[in-house]
Amino acid sequence: MASLFPASFVDPWRDLIGAHEKEQANDFPSYSSTALEPLITTSTPTELFVGTGHTIYERALLPAIRNAKRSVHLVTCFWADSPTANSIRATLFELAASRASQSDLPTLHITIGFSSRGLFQKLFHTSSRDGHVYPPSEWKALKLPDQQTLRSGSIELTVKTLFFSPISVMHPKYLIVDDTVAWVPSCNISWEKWFEGCVELRGGAVNSLLSFHERVWGLGTSQGATAFSDDAQPIDDPAEQPTDSSLTGNTNASRIGSADDLSPTQSVKLALGSTPTILLPSSHHRNPGFSWIPFLRKPNPPMTPLNAALLTLFANAQTSIVLVTPNVTAKPVINAILAALVRGVSVEIRTNESMMLIEQLITCGTTTSRCMNKLMKEYSRLALAHARRAQSDLEAQPHPLGQLQIFYYQHRWEREGEADEPVVSHFKMTMVDDRYLVLGSGNMDRASWWTSQELGILFYVPGFSEKVLWERALRCRGRRAFPPA
Repeated sequence: MASLFPASFVDPWRDLIGAHEKEQANDFPSYSSTALEPLITTSTPTELFVGTGHTIYERALLPAIRNAKRSVHLVTCFWADSPTANSIRATLFELAASRASQSDLPTLHITIGFSSRGLFQKLFHTSSRDGHVYPPSEWKALKLPDQQTLRSGSIELTVKTLFFSPISVMHPKYLIVDDTVAWVPSCNISWEKWFEGCVELRGGAVNSLLSFHERVWGLGTSQGATAFSDDAQPIDDPAEQPTDSSLTGNTNASRIGSADDLSPTQSVKLALGSTPTILLPSSHHRNPGFSWIPFLRKPNPPMTPLNAALLTLFANAQTSIVLVTPNVTAKPVINAILAALVRGVSVEIRTNESMMLIEQLITCGTTTSRCMNKLMKEYSRLALAHARRAQSDLEAQPHPLGQLQIFYYQHRWEREGEADEPVVSHFKMTMVDDRYLVLGSGNMDRASWWTSQELGILFYVPGFSEKVLWERALRCRGRRAFPPA
């Protein structure tokens, strides 16, 4: 499979991981440079969704759960009492009732994994990699149906949490249904009206995701092992493959606000076929190496597959880098952006000016707006020095500096009362040279690069025109911060 992905990326990416693999030997899970082949695969992306987290669940993930036959693996970071949690509860009740009215159905194994529910839960959470399995008596507090209701529909549920103090959360978000189809959203189970994205895919990448899932969430008690048993095997016979409609429901009919040109609630069917794909895990780290004393801080991030991939993409970018991220506070990212600009690569950043300020200060001691202001000043200094060199030596013209553009998210005031109008952007997307596309859970902040477990997925998609889906929604919700209008 490796030959399908350009060697110009795979080789330096593998080398970068190999140069640091001893430091990452105890990662959860760990990936050495000689064990990356299972991550290098293909996939068939079938649909993209944007909108709020609630609309993405309503239009993409919940219809898939309703039509599951053998297994459902739902993983998120934050689980909160919210409209989305209520919708999950209603979906499970509906699924149990539907299955109870049928006979001779195989047991449907549902596993739910999350990391954060509240301060009290995190303060007293076990530090074991086995995590904590919630007994059925505690499901009600999570807005989940009782065990008797689920078993009436031949449904076996396991709910598990993983968290490592002080601030190491499991940040990936994904859904795998019947071991054949996966959805990778950016959203949590929460009440926030944030702009989010999601990709649906099939193919080899789903197997890679299943392997990652079992390594992280399949360890632990006998209850957890039951949920990850071999009862539900992947469907290999093409004749037995479920159709798109059987898993996703009538997505076109469930679109919300499609008549509103300004609505961010949109989706697009993809016709990409088999696409070179790399799954990019990034393991959690309990010691993030942060210190309030600058010279005591760990300067380099853990060289996980995701971190190494992003650094490789930035270092080898030739024409353009586009970042959409909730926050930008990771120094390796900012340094890589400056280096790319010096090489003549254009950089566009879309982020938030004041999102999760307390979290930023706790995890990195700074904020996105401060980091962006420093980036703007440094770029202006480089541009001035560049212009002076050009004037002093007319014959030896220096390489042109890349163009820097920075936009802060700003919601549409005329849609402020609409249920699907996001107040901030939580979408994570990296596009390099209009060929490499990274989606998933990882932000460009210090927490994602040093502390939390993340999961990205890298597609090689030259000329990916479907990016207009999120571009259309974000361009009318962006305030230019640099260069000044």
